[in-house]
Amino acid sequence: MNALVFALAVWWTSNTIAHHAIHRPLFRRRSANQLIAAIVSVLIGIPQALWRDRHLAHHAGVAPRLRLSGDSLLQILLVVALWTILLDRAPMLFATVYVPGYLGGLLLCAVHGHYEHAGGTISHYGRLYNLLLFNDGYHVEHHANPGLPWSRLPERRDPDARASAWPAPLRWIERAADVASAFRRTFALEALEHVVLRSRVLQRFVLRAHERALRDLITLLPPVRRVVIVGGGLFPRTALILRSLVPDAHITIVDSSGANLDRARMWISGVSFIHAHYPVSEVSEVSEASEVSDTSDTDLVVIPLCFEGDREAIYGHPPAPAVIVHDWIWRKRAVSRVVSVALLKRVNLVTGV
Repeated sequence: MNALVFALAVWWTSNTIAHHAIHRPLFRRRSANQLIAAIVSVLIGIPQALWRDRHLAHHAGVAPRLRLSGDSLLQILLVVALWTILLDRAPMLFATVYVPGYLGGLLLCAVHGHYEHAGGTISHYGRLYNLLLFNDGYHVEHHANPGLPWSRLPERRDPDARASAWPAPLRWIERAADVASAFRRTFALEALEHVVLRSRVLQRFVLRAHERALRDLITLLPPVRRVVIVGGGLFPRTALILRSLVPDAHITIVDSSGANLDRARMWISGVSFIHAHYPVSEVSEVSEASEVSDTSDTDLVVIPLCFEGDREAIYGHPPAPAVIVHDWIWRKRAVSRVVSVALLKRVNLVTGV
């Protein structure tokens, strides 16, 4: 427990007091700032002059360079002196509390820094986190205004900033959840689909549930002439339903699995098939219609629950005038209909230009 407390202290101090002192000196007198830097260096075991050079290089977008100065040498000596005293006077404390806590704090700082910039600078606007960490979550705003006092960062909140619901030290949970969700969509859902294929009763139930929801959404659309169904090969329920709801529309199924397309051909005829990932860039196989590789003039695109692409991008920038997205029941977007509570599923209709 003591090691954990020390790790949190190293991480918290590095990302609050030490961080702000780098950008805005705490005192007007240089000697006072040097004293504070020396004290912080001893308390968390990180020479602040070296930390300052590294952090400012990060803001400048250049590789950090080790630059020894009078301040950095003094701070290094102070840290080494503390370690020497602990080894001599309290070796067990040093080995079981200080070292694990120190390394844990450095690891937390590394994770924190990585996820603040993974794929681009990211902000987090949670009130409690920003209260406890002096608006550290306003990271996009901090990079745009590095000299601005921490208390004024909310005034510069960027409406276009990339934001996460998770603070940086815990953002790995978000990534882990994305991976787990992708696993569920790819493997668990496919396993359930194979169960449905073995039961006529389940097939009728699934078709009825989806038909009710899709019918409600289709009635809201202008005449549909061309439909692209993504990943609808294994059990082509959507194609079977839409062939009835929009009998005059040309339906194309795009699936990255050739085996799934072969199964779909046994279920339905009069539609076109594309063996490719969506959006279609390279087509490895096209059958029944040579012109279907061009999906740019599609009126309606249907995205499955097991879609492996960027679902948020589909919602934000619909690839067709109308897009129906199969999603979990708790993810209601735009115009929405519940497919089935038992299936934990709904369909969302989004429209674009």
